[in-house]
Amino acid sequence: MNIGAAARATGLPVKTIRYYEEIGLIQADRSDNGYRTFGNRQIGQLRFLAQARHFGFGLEECRNLLQLDADPDRASRDVRALALRNLDSVRAKIVQLRALEAQLETLLDECPGNDAPECAILHNLSGGRAQGG
Repeated sequence: MNIGAAARATGLPVKTIRYYEEIGLIQADRSDNGYRTFGNRQIGQLRFLAQARHFGFGLEECRNLLQLDADPDRASRDVRALALRNLDSVRAKIVQLRALEAQLETLLDECPGNDAPECAILHNLSGGRAQGG
């Protein structure tokens, strides 16, 4: 199938599929006229990548996961180690997002949200400089 059909089959944007090929995550076949073609193997890899990215794995982690998936002699401990590192990263992001949530809640509490021009949100975003000037 062509790249458009591959995109529809996997839910990935065409641009993403091209990028994955460019960085060597997947390798499309080429027709006689030079167009990319994707068979069952590539579609499976693209679906795998979409799912791995959904779980927050980075591109190099995805590369490693694809290699492990293709290796019948792999050790599940290697896959588990990658997943544990990813979980640590997800947990760190959650901590960062909670801190961001608290900061935004504070700003919202400090902004009266009325007809007056003073606004703690804008004041904070501008680095504390005077607004309107």
